[in-house]
Amino acid sequence: MPRNWLTNWLSAAEASAAAKPEILESAAFTAGVELTAAAGEGRRPAFSIEAYSGAVIQVEQSFYPCIVELSGVRVDPNTAVLLNHDPEQLVGQGQASVSASGIKIVGTVTGDDAAAQKVVTHSKNGFKWQASIGASAIRREFLEAGKGAVVNGREVTGPMMIWRESILGEVSFVPRGADSQTSAAIAAAQMGGQPMVFEAWLTAKGFDPATITAAQRTSMQTIFDAEVKAGGAPTGGAAGAGHAGTPPVTVPATAVPAVPAAPITAAATTGLPAQPDIIAQMRAESFRSSEIRRLCAGKHNDIEAQAIRDGWGVDQVELHVLRANRPNAPGIIVIDNTITDDVLQAAACMVGSLADTEKSFQPQVLEAAHRRFRHGLGLQELFMEAAWRNGYQGRRFKGDEEAVLRAAFSTASLSGILSNIANKFLLDGYSHVEETWRAIASIGSVSDFKTMTSYRMTGGFQFLEVGPSGELKHDTVDELSYTNQAKTYGRMFAITRTQTINDDMGALTSTPRKIGRGGALKLNDVFWTAFLANSDFFKTGNANYFEGAATNLQSSSLKTAVETFRKQTDADGKPLGTTPKTLLLPPELEVIGDELYVSTNNNTGGSATTEKVPNRNTFAGKYKPEVSAYLSNSSYSGYSTTGWYLLADPLDISVIEVVFLNGRQQPTVESAEADFNTLGVQMRGYFDFGVTKQDFRGGVKSKGAAA
Repeated sequence: MPRNWLTNWLSAAEASAAAKPEILESAAFTAGVELTAAAGEGRRPAFSIEAYSGAVIQVEQSFYPCIVELSGVRVDPNTAVLLNHDPEQLVGQGQASVSASGIKIVGTVTGDDAAAQKVVTHSKNGFKWQASIGASAIRREFLEAGKGAVVNGREVTGPMMIWRESILGEVSFVPRGADSQTSAAIAAAQMGGQPMVFEAWLTAKGFDPATITAAQRTSMQTIFDAEVKAGGAPTGGAAGAGHAGTPPVTVPATAVPAVPAAPITAAATTGLPAQPDIIAQMRAESFRSSEIRRLCAGKHNDIEAQAIRDGWGVDQVELHVLRANRPNAPGIIVIDNTITDDVLQAAACMVGSLADTEKSFQPQVLEAAHRRFRHGLGLQELFMEAAWRNGYQGRRFKGDEEAVLRAAFSTASLSGILSNIANKFLLDGYSHVEETWRAIASIGSVSDFKTMTSYRMTGGFQFLEVGPSGELKHDTVDELSYTNQAKTYGRMFAITRTQTINDDMGALTSTPRKIGRGGALKLNDVFWTAFLANSDFFKTGNANYFEGAATNLQSSSLKTAVETFRKQTDADGKPLGTTPKTLLLPPELEVIGDELYVSTNNNTGGSATTEKVPNRNTFAGKYKPEVSAYLSNSSYSGYSTTGWYLLADPLDISVIEVVFLNGRQQPTVESAEADFNTLGVQMRGYFDFGVTKQDFRGGVKSKGAAA
């Protein structure tokens, strides 16, 4: 396709834009400032700013309110503090931090010049400074009218601009915020125009602000500015200044100088065609560019760049791509930049023989991992792949280990890859440990490590007769309380420099397996220690315990257990109405338990075969056996090789409870680059849970032997 006037125009715009760096749109949010006088000789005045709470802000110079996503804010640990956003008026430096509750900056006034003295002097004399935070937008999203989203734990409704990713640039002391009725304002000096309005206008016109080129942005800005001058508020297509049903927002008179209204003509845009033609051809250009990118698929960056620059048609691009894909003779080594995080993780899981590898990844990811790492993925190769993706140019790991690791960890990508791989093997190791506790325990979730008090409702639920008035009466409930508390258990481990040089992939696969197994073993240890300490829980006084020579597990003693269980009563002496479900046994009683569960007949009579008489087993299929090796292990107080239990469904009446922090029922592995002088990779595995016994009415215990 020959280059048309639009291509020439955009090329000229790109050349003009290249003369100066692109200005990132910025916002400023105002908040109160606390400034503390110096404490002692030689000490500097300090300040503390609660800068932003994560709330929706009605920005003065924007048609729409906005909200900054706190999880996407990046901060420099040492943030410059200015006066009135003037880099020449440096006041001090602060420590910026971001949490779920907002952005906070604490710091010290470091200067003694006029700017710093102005801030300190006015503060001493009682003036209440405000603060304005300059942030640069990395990624924004326009939420259309009527649509909803959850940001910072708040439900918000469009129209609205959402700052998904941003960088905190500086903090300024200001005498007064731009909008005194709210805790945020837009600093006009930081805006470089009206980006929030402009991007909403682009969206209404059918363009994606995140994908248009710098030249296209410059061109559309020209049209936008002309509309502002002509009509006071730019139009958004058929829906007007915003979206359907959304009233337009007036730009303040101080934001847009008043000029006589005039229609936009070709002459008004330096001889270019009228706006409808410009927009139509820009859409055609956007479509052409997207088709070029689709054909090149990220593999032919040189063809893509030349095609977009020189105005190639789609057919011409397709021809060049076909030629480029022809097999070539072996040449220099080319790093494959298309290897994704998932491909690296899949390759590592294949090397470690993870059982659920095929279920954990898409077929195309597995195929790419097999094709790229046909002979397996080594630990050094994993680090090299990450380093190459971050710009490292070397070809060997050995001899340049420190540089490779520094390049590999220069972004969060490798830490995420290592953590994901380790967590998969951790879960594999965790799931291969006995989980009998799940069959007999209720499982809950807690949000913190505080002691939690719960109540067992043991009576008062029986309905009462409703009188002619139809009034339902309140009844008292007999409450028995119990407490539970999540605690943290964990271990540290590391991929050492020796393991890295030895290319020991087992450090990343076998070790997390062992950590996962260790987490499961610790849970079992805590659980069964609590369960077996039950001498005051299962006892005659609670009507849930029996012993004697004939209480060993058999048909007759199971009959006694069922009868004892069903005779239990609530606090009012009335039946619980609960059915037993589980037969909990030590390994020594596993075979007998299975026979009682699966056999349709059992035998009565003496020990001689001729004396045994078949009899129907009334317990077949009723009480499922669950076996735990912990019940008869002598390392635990209260162990027994003969004792057994008949328990209710834990969802009905639970004898024991397990709680997990935030509902996470398996350990977590996190990884990071080791300290500067360690030259390795550190990992930690931790597990947050708590165990406690609940209601003694949920089960019956037989000693299985004489007293």
